[in-house]
Amino acid sequence: MEFSKKLQQLPPQFFAALASRVAQAIADGRDIINLGQGNPDQPTPLHIIEALQQSAENPLTHKYSPFRGIPELRQAAADFYGREYGVKIDPNTEVAILGGTKIGLVELPLAMLNSGDYMLLPDPGYPDYLSGVALADVQFDTMPLTAANDFLPDYNALSDEVKSRAKLMYINYPNNPTGGVADQAFFEKTVAFARENNVMVAHDFAYGAIGFDGVKPASFLQAAGAKEVGIELYTLSKSYNMAGWRVGFAVGNAKMIEAINIIQDHLFCSLFPAVQHAAAEALLAEQDCVEALRATYESRRNVLIEEARRIGWDVTAPKGSFFAWLPVPEGFTSQQFTDLLLDQADVAVASGNGFGEYGEGYVRVGLLVSEERMKEAIVRVEKLGLFKIPAH
Repeated sequence: MEFSKKLQQLPPQFFAALASRVAQAIADGRDIINLGQGNPDQPTPLHIIEALQQSAENPLTHKYSPFRGIPELRQAAADFYGREYGVKIDPNTEVAILGGTKIGLVELPLAMLNSGDYMLLPDPGYPDYLSGVALADVQFDTMPLTAANDFLPDYNALSDEVKSRAKLMYINYPNNPTGGVADQAFFEKTVAFARENNVMVAHDFAYGAIGFDGVKPASFLQAAGAKEVGIELYTLSKSYNMAGWRVGFAVGNAKMIEAINIIQDHLFCSLFPAVQHAAAEALLAEQDCVEALRATYESRRNVLIEEARRIGWDVTAPKGSFFAWLPVPEGFTSQQFTDLLLDQADVAVASGNGFGEYGEGYVRVGLLVSEERMKEAIVRVEKLGLFKIPAH
């Protein structure tokens, strides 16, 4: 037996390899502080769990879900966007229910592109974007995200050739891995770019609830004309600590939404209805739990940045997401520094080069351990003697 050529073309699963190394170190009895993961460490709020329990007790939820999700969740998604962003969404034509937004991001090239077509992807960017590229047999160009441009793509720097062949582009703010945040002005530039070049836009809004320093991250759909050119994908994984529940949705351009729904009609029979009822409860209930979670991540960010600067690590505070994008010391590649931290400090981080060419020179640190463990991680790094402690 042989795997299909399509399966063989899939890129290595970056996060699986990282998790395997960390798991082996833990199995060896080492006390690993895992800052490399993107898995929320807090529990799902109780009112969401109770909504699941109540729904699961109803025999009607034991049947197949409607293929395109229960009406209550599609309406909840529309109501959520109206309340949070002032964006009007038609729950019948502008919402696609997803078993986690990773599914939508991988499906979209299959649904909207033909073999050999081109996508535009951020670099650095979420590695699983490349899974959709491989499965759809499409090509891609990259948009560099650099600190000099606040980790936003510079559309003017793209060549005419790249702009002319791109048919679909992915953007992601607050950004994984850099922690950069986009404002409405950037999204308006994105809409203009999409119109001028006939490019569809998919905005990965996974960290939409997590902005720092008093800034609420903007929705792409708040930009005038955004629904004419693209969609936004919103997951409940991060905002409500529901990563394992696998539920999210896409909203926006009706044609792109219909494409996702059609491909899902053939792949899935939607989600367990009780999970959908719980997701609707999350979106519609009071959002105090979301603010409390955001404040927790901001407090952890402040501890990380303060401690890193204390030991002489020249770092910039992220503006959003639950990641920090930290430069490696002089003389190290991203992978060398990552390996050193795991092997000699029992601290796991994600190597920046795993997110693309422009990730080289950085490591991604997750704000997903307690402040005490965060401080301990920096103390362990300090003992390696790689940084010059600033004079007081």
